[in-house]
Amino acid sequence: MSTTNDPLHRARVVEARDVARDVRRVVLQHAPGRPAEPGSHLQLEVVVDGRPELRSYSVVESSPTGDRSVISVLLTPTSRGGGRFVHALEVGDEVRCSGPRQGFPLRPGAARYVLVAGGIGITALLASARLLAARGRDVRLHHVVRERARAAYVDVLTAELGERYTLHVDAEGSGLDVDALVAGVASGPDAGGTEVYVCGPIRLMDAVRRSWERHGLPAGTLRFETFGSSGWYAPQEFVASIPEIGLRTTVGPDSTLLEALQRAGADLMYDCRKGECGLCRLTVADVRGTLDHRDVFLSRRQQEAGTALCVCVSRVVAGEGGGPAELVLRLP
Repeated sequence: MSTTNDPLHRARVVEARDVARDVRRVVLQHAPGRPAEPGSHLQLEVVVDGRPELRSYSVVESSPTGDRSVISVLLTPTSRGGGRFVHALEVGDEVRCSGPRQGFPLRPGAARYVLVAGGIGITALLASARLLAARGRDVRLHHVVRERARAAYVDVLTAELGERYTLHVDAEGSGLDVDALVAGVASGPDAGGTEVYVCGPIRLMDAVRRSWERHGLPAGTLRFETFGSSGWYAPQEFVASIPEIGLRTTVGPDSTLLEALQRAGADLMYDCRKGECGLCRLTVADVRGTLDHRDVFLSRRQQEAGTALCVCVSRVVAGEGGGPAELVLRLP
């Protein structure tokens, strides 16, 4: 069961347009409330295969009176339905959403801020970058995309941040050199006072984290937010079971492990659905295949041990020997 207690309220779509290839900006008008702080997200009720489900989306902008919230959503080929739902929204449609929930807050007082956004991860960092720039703080935003056409909000960020904003485009040979970035933080005059915030695919975050450790920088000044659609492997079908409650089910490539277990009758604790809070963590009793950890809750050592995983985002893929992947879990 979810631990989320925020009530859902009605909202009306007052704007819906593309801001990059496969990225849809949607403005929701709702009752006044508290404005969303940078790093906040809301939960939107989407309909997938006729069933209402909740999805979390970063709040890109919020009105001063808290009666408008802006989200921007990427539609991927592996969308589990939330992206397709949002991209189909039109002006005048009514939906239900929660109020803003803080999950990636800016910590005040740092001497310098370095923000690294991979792809749609820009939605989690855009408000932070704009606020820091408006207040005259020392901030640098690195925006990493595969193709320029997929880069959202480039014009806004260029206008408001100027040289403090750098767009890295892999297809144009200007991809981000992670080691050079981290080395610059380590050798800078404010190394100990620099806060680094990263949001993007697992591969980007892992590269930053590994380089951070190699340079001996303090773990407390590196902050992460992820999105559960990213992993080390393409999603595959696999079998999951919890023998102690007699449960066995197949997890399709377009479903999360949590969703499949719930449909099979498991009553599990969960909250963020993004691999951050750890409430859905279960023990791995046995696995045939390779665990694809997609969370940022477990440490690298815990992930390598392979004795636990966060069922809201993590998966299993078939090993080199072939044969179907299978996961056996044990309740806490």
